[in-house]
Amino acid sequence: MKKILPYLLAIILAGFGLLTLFLSTSVIFDLFGIRAKEGNYVLFVVWSNFISSILYLFAAYGFIKSKKWTTTLLGISTLILIGAFVGLKIHASSGGIYEEKTIGAMIFRISVTLVFAIIAYFIITKKKL
Repeated sequence: MKKILPYLLAIILAGFGLLTLFLSTSVIFDLFGIRAKEGNYVLFVVWSNFISSILYLFAAYGFIKSKKWTTTLLGISTLILIGAFVGLKIHASSGGIYEEKTIGAMIFRISVTLVFAIIAYFIITKKKL
C-alpha cells in the first residue's frame, strides 16, 4: 500500500492538473469556444489557475519521486490561489463583473491544493526530516 499511495496521488493530481491546464488555456487562448461558455471570467483568476496547473504537474512527478520540493510547489500554488481569491473578492466588491460559480470553484481549488500540500508534507517532507 505504501508504494501505491504516491502513484495514486500523482495520478489524481496529474489529472486535476491536466484538466485545469486544458480549461485555463482554452479560456486564455479562446480555444473550442470555452471562453464564451465561461461567461464573465476574471482573467487574473484564469492565469492563477494556469500557473497552478503547471505546478500540479511538477508536483505529481514529485509525489512519484518522493521529492521534498513537492510540498513547496503545492504551498506556492495554494498561496497563488489564495492571492487570486482575495483579488477576486476585491474585484467583486468594487463592482467588477464575475461569475458566481467562480467563488465556489476557487474555494474548491484552494481546498484541494491545500489538502495535497498537507499530504505531501506528511508522506514526503516529514518522513525525510
